[in-house]
Amino acid sequence: MKIILGHSNLDLDCIGSMVLARYIYPDHRLVGSRFIHPVARNLYNLYSYHLDFIPSHELAENVIEHVVVVDTRSSKRVQEYFERLGDYHGEIEVYDHHPSDEMDIPNAVIHENVYGANTTAFAIELINRGIKINSDDATIALAGIFADTGNFAHDNVTRDDFAAATYLMENQASISTVRKLLGSLKEDHQVTLFHQLMNEIVFQDFHGHLIALVFIELDKQAAGLAAVVEKVFDVENVDAIFAVFSFKKENEVLIIARSLKGKIEVNRLLEKFGGSGHPQASSALIKKRSGGDVFREFIAHINTELTPAITAATIMTENVSIVKPEWSLLEASKYLESINHTGAPVVDESGTVTGFISLKNIMVGRRTGNMNSPVKAYMARKVVAAHKDMTIRTIENLFFKNNIGHLPVVDNGKLVGLITRSDYLNYIDAKRIKKT
Repeated sequence: MKIILGHSNLDLDCIGSMVLARYIYPDHRLVGSRFIHPVARNLYNLYSYHLDFIPSHELAENVIEHVVVVDTRSSKRVQEYFERLGDYHGEIEVYDHHPSDEMDIPNAVIHENVYGANTTAFAIELINRGIKINSDDATIALAGIFADTGNFAHDNVTRDDFAAATYLMENQASISTVRKLLGSLKEDHQVTLFHQLMNEIVFQDFHGHLIALVFIELDKQAAGLAAVVEKVFDVENVDAIFAVFSFKKENEVLIIARSLKGKIEVNRLLEKFGGSGHPQASSALIKKRSGGDVFREFIAHINTELTPAITAATIMTENVSIVKPEWSLLEASKYLESINHTGAPVVDESGTVTGFISLKNIMVGRRTGNMNSPVKAYMARKVVAAHKDMTIRTIENLFFKNNIGHLPVVDNGKLVGLITRSDYLNYIDAKRIKKT
């Protein structure tokens, strides 16, 4: 028998990878886990007959000739299966998109990718081979891609994830079914817990990052906790959320983490607690520990390990083109045209920022025939400015709230740099390019 398997606690991306891998390895059977992730439970129930999983315990009853592992490279996460294989020495092929995880499956050949979803790797291969798939498999795979890319909003998204989604839609994937499968809060207890988390949540600044923290005690594990945390994260405008659940009867603690920022790699932060996942979505289950102790230890851990946020000093331009307050509007207009700028800080002889002049200000003087008037008569005197240690989050808010295109950076009133809207967009784009 030849088999395709994923990690224990199957999630949507893992199942999506498995159903597409079956087209590349058509003589292989899919092996199911004893555990299904809550976010994948509805899909698993709906398509159980179509998936036709072999239970993992049946592996011991068969001679295994070849193994394909998807969506993990960690031996711990496939222990459920390999402990049934006995002394297996055959070929193992691994398809995984977690480059930061340790590859410790013995004698395995890895096919590594860095797509937002592991399912994408198989979709791209099917595109290259010109293979058509059935609509059920296309729907299952599309749900996996949506889940692991955060509906294409995570920093890990690549152009190939979009190409894979297009291919799946062309193969009649049902977007309405995907929407229902990804719908967050379907159970009454999830809605109740959502409101509890919203009431208990606290916000704390860690090295320039706004982090949401919540600690909840429950009698026992409840299905769909990750979906609840996802919904809270969607509602709150934070850089990351860490939800710690303590299960008193089971003496276990579950940490669920979500992040929107590349600087906050939640899988790395949860490694110490045995966690796994992606830079923007990870979880860890800690056994035989009290919730309060874990929560305090975790806060101390992220305070130590979290990389400081990007600041104005990192993205600002230091050599700033300036306009003098005594210049005429005509001089300022010609100068801005020569440097191809739409505006510039107005700085006096002492280096102090006294205002900001833009082409819009100059246009007012042109319409009234006052182009020989001094800049100081038409410049904006209330200047929105930043300081060198201001975080990128605060800079974003200043741009969005004030509808400005230039943000002078000052130190004790003296101009030390300038951040333009282009500087900010280039910073965002640089992160995207690095990911792809």
